[in-house]
Amino acid sequence: MRKTLNIILNSLRLTFEELRVNKMRTALSLTGVAFGIFCIIGVLATVTSLEKNIQDQVQSLGTNTIYIDKWDYSGGPDMPYWKFRSRPEPKYEEAEMVKQRSELLDDIAFLLQTNSKITVKGEWVENKVMGVTPSQMVIQPIKFDQGRYFSQSEFNAGSNVCLLGFETAENLFGSTERAVGKEVDIKGKKVMVIGVIKKEGKTFIGWGFDNSAMIPYRLFKQLFKEEYSSPILIAKGKEGVLTAALTDELKGIMRQIRKLSPTQEDNFSLNSVEAFSKAITAFFSTVNVVGGIIGVISLIVGLFGIANIMFVTVKERTPIIGLKKAIGAKKSSILFEFLLEATILCLMGGAVGLFFVFLLTKLLSGPLEFPIYISIPLLFATVIVCLIVGILAGIFPATKAAKMDPVEAIRSK
Repeated sequence: MRKTLNIILNSLRLTFEELRVNKMRTALSLTGVAFGIFCIIGVLATVTSLEKNIQDQVQSLGTNTIYIDKWDYSGGPDMPYWKFRSRPEPKYEEAEMVKQRSELLDDIAFLLQTNSKITVKGEWVENKVMGVTPSQMVIQPIKFDQGRYFSQSEFNAGSNVCLLGFETAENLFGSTERAVGKEVDIKGKKVMVIGVIKKEGKTFIGWGFDNSAMIPYRLFKQLFKEEYSSPILIAKGKEGVLTAALTDELKGIMRQIRKLSPTQEDNFSLNSVEAFSKAITAFFSTVNVVGGIIGVISLIVGLFGIANIMFVTVKERTPIIGLKKAIGAKKSSILFEFLLEATILCLMGGAVGLFFVFLLTKLLSGPLEFPIYISIPLLFATVIVCLIVGILAGIFPATKAAKMDPVEAIRSK
């Protein structure tokens, strides 16, 4: 153990001596490893963080949830646009019919949405206005910064009440605290604000609640024409129900409701959140592979750079190697010493690469408005990659040093 420790300390001393004496040569060799680690870990950290953020936004659409719409969100079958457009819109009555016939359904919501001005004392914003039913809160739980959700009586009566998104409330009232209890004008109707939705931040997918207003379905129907309001049904399966099983059941029920014959094609689409999530995972897996290939190429360049340094180092220390072997140093000790030195150089290059990845995360976190982080598994992966590259880079120079004849090595001076 003590002997191994001495070898490690000696390798550290020689490595740092190498850095001091040959700064430029060592720095250039470390650059390849540093750039490789920067590419691999930088891409993985950014893509993993971005994927997590988007997947969180996808999950906010509802778990085990299927959107019944006339549009297919994935692009759908090879069908002309006009056929999708000519499909009938989902209807409020269909939600209740689906719920009555389904055995796998937990709940189903009917949602309407359109763009409209929201005005307060001459100040206005153009926002998305959504008409919701009570089930919306079950399928997509909403977190509040201020206030509360609609009561059942407000839903039944189509009361003049609304929820505002965080940014909408701030733009109209200056702060979310001042919004609750105040009135806004939506399509000429005075509507009281009873709640402000918690800030979501920048979203790539989802409803964009920050710049929106929610009102009860019956009030929405009074103010806007339903057929021009992109209606959709949002169905959520019971706990433990497979999405595929729920999809099959809903397909059969919708065909019954729409009275489609066996020869008629579907005039609706079932858009699964789970399928969307899998598509995102597949996309980011491809991005990770591409980034990994770039990083591996850079690491190979770095590997040859470190190997070159080690060959030069072996040549420069040939008399010392011969002297060590003459006084009893074993081949394994010489081999271990040079392998350790190569590994230390790679770890140093990896540390430089990680430092630049850290700077990258700080630079991107602000503009993207979500945190990019280096996870613990990525740190472990960096260490393992550096160890492997170090061993591969040092194995041939170290083997050459270990096999030297002590007499010839001493004479080489």
